Amino acid sequence: MDFINNNIIQYALQHSENEDEFLAELHRETHLTFLSPRMLSGHLQGQLLTMFSKLMNCKTILEIGTYTGYSAICLAKGLKDNGKLITIDVNEETESIARKYFKKCGLESKIELIIGNALNIIPNLDMQFDLVFIDADKKNYSNYFDLVIDKVRRGGLIVADNVLWSGKILDGGTNKDTDTTALISFNEKIKNDVRVEKLLLPIRDGLFLIQKK
Repeated sequence: MDFINNNIIQYALQHSENEDEFLAELHRETHLTFLSPRMLSGHLQGQLLTMFSKLMNCKTILEIGTYTGYSAICLAKGLKDNGKLITIDVNEETESIARKYFKKCGLESKIELIIGNALNIIPNLDMQFDLVFIDADKKNYSNYFDLVIDKVRRGGLIVADNVLWSGKILDGGTNKDTDTTALISFNEKIKNDVRVEKLLLPIRDGLFLIQKK
C-alpha cells in the first residue's frame, strides 16, 4: 500500500543523507538474488533506524529478523564504539550475504548473527537492551514482545515493522489471513499496554515505536 506519493518519497530521499555505498550494493544484490526483496528495510527506513540508534545512545541492540542484513547494518552504525548488536534469523539461506556485508561495512565485530528460532534463543540472552527491532514472522510479534519487554531498559525502545501490513489491518472482512489477524491483535495489545508509551507511524509499511516507561 502506497501511503505517500512516490514523488514525495523521491524528494525525501534527495534531502536525506546519501545511502552508503555498501548498503546500496547490498540493496541491489538482494533484489537480484532473492524472491522477496520487499522485505529489505530500504534507505529511508534504514536511515531512521540509524538515527534511533544514535539518539538512544545505544550500547546494546537486539534485532529479530535479519534477512540480508540491511537493517542490522543501519542499526549497528549508530552503536557506541563498544556497542553490540545481536540479530536473530531462522533462515540459513540469507546468512552468507548478511555476513559478507557486515564485513564489508567494517561492522563484523559489532554484530553477532545467530541462526535459529528467536522464541528459543531470546530467553537465554542474559543482557539488557537499549533498543529492540522486531521484523520477523508476523504471527509471533506478540510473543516476541512478551519475551523482550523485561529485557529492555527503562526508557528503552522497541520498534516493530510492518504493523500496517499494506493496509490489510483496515480490512473489515472476516476472512483475514493469519498474518493480518496476528498484527491486528499485536497492535491492540500494544495500544492497551500501560507499561509503554506508543506511537504508530505510517512510514513505509508502518512502524510502531514502543518506549518502556
